[in-house]
Amino acid sequence: MEFTDIKGVAFDLDGVLADTAKFHTQAWRQLAERLGVKWTPQLQEDLKGIDRMGSLTLILKSGGLENQYTSDEQRDLAEQKNAAYKKLIETLTPVDILPGMQAFLDELKEHDYKLSVASASKNAPAILERLGLSDYFEGIVDPATLTAGKPDPEIFERAAEILHLDPTQVMGLEDSKAGIESIRGAHELAIGIGVPGDVTFDATSDISLNQIKNHFDK
Repeated sequence: MEFTDIKGVAFDLDGVLADTAKFHTQAWRQLAERLGVKWTPQLQEDLKGIDRMGSLTLILKSGGLENQYTSDEQRDLAEQKNAAYKKLIETLTPVDILPGMQAFLDELKEHDYKLSVASASKNAPAILERLGLSDYFEGIVDPATLTAGKPDPEIFERAAEILHLDPTQVMGLEDSKAGIESIRGAHELAIGIGVPGDVTFDATSDISLNQIKNHFDK
C-alpha cells in the first residue's frame, strides 16, 4: 500500500472527534452502581470501543449478574443508560471538538478526501450535529444494521462502502484497541490515537496529513 492510494478516511467518534466517552463513562457508572456492580478502572477500560449491549454484558458479568436479567430487561437497562447519556450530550457545542480535529477535517476536505464515521454510538448523528460537523461526512455507519461490534471489522468495511472505496484506499482513526483491530481486520490503514496503530499519535492535536505521510514513509 502507498500513501497516495488513500482516498478516504473513516473516523471513530468518541475520543477521536470529541470527548463524548466521558459521558458514556458517567452514564454507565451510574447504571453499574445502581445495579450494585463495583466500578473499577479496568471495567472502564474494557468498555472502550464496545457497543451498547456489549458494554452492558461486560458490566453484568463483572458483577456476576449475567443470568439475573432477561433479554427484555437487559434492553431496558441499556435504554436507561442511553437516556442518561442523551441528556449529557445535549450540553455539547463546537468548542468540544478535540484539539486539532477541526483543522484536520478542513485539511482533508481541502485535499478532496472522502470522509465517513464508524462509531458504535447510535447517537452519532445527533453528536455531529451539535458539534457542527455533519456536513464534513458522506455518511455515518448505522450500528443497528451491523451483525457484530468492534473488534469485528464490519463497521470499518461499511465505512468504506459508504465512500464507494475499497478498504485498502481508506485509513481509519481510533483511540481503542478494539477499534484498531477492527480497522486492521478491514485491511485499512490504522491510525491510533493513544493506542498503537500502523501510525500512532499521542494526541489528536498531533495529527496532520504531513505527519501521517511522514510516519507512513518510515
